[in-house]
Amino acid sequence: MCKIIGSLTVYFDDPFWAGVFEVYQNGSLTAAKVIFGAEPKDSEVYEFVLQNYYRLKFSPPVETLLKEKKTNPKRLQREARKAPTEYIGTKSQQALKLQHEQSKTARSLAERQRKEEKKQRNFELKQKKRKEKHRGK
Repeated sequence: MCKIIGSLTVYFDDPFWAGVFEVYQNGSLTAAKVIFGAEPKDSEVYEFVLQNYYRLKFSPPVETLLKEKKTNPKRLQREARKAPTEYIGTKSQQALKLQHEQSKTARSLAERQRKEEKKQRNFELKQKKRKEKHRGK
């Protein structure tokens, strides 16, 4: 049986409000990050999920174990207040980091190729100009 669990965590990532979508499926986690800007209301978040969920770019899957444990909501609230914000959803953050690194390498490869093509065009143009000068009259 395939078990799929999805969650959305909205938090304040100075200076904007951000949300992390996490999807656990078959022992792997994928995540997507969204910047909301101003503090979103519940209705705005719900509307965003309905309209834009399928447009989100999720990270590649990261293998993880999903622990199911029920804790007291008041304890969760206390722990959330004590925990530093940079540790929210560490597996999600790893997945987002992996996605960011992959897009960064793809961008750098495209940029390097574009520079090489420009360099080759300039070289051919210089060669053409040199040949035109040495034609003789």
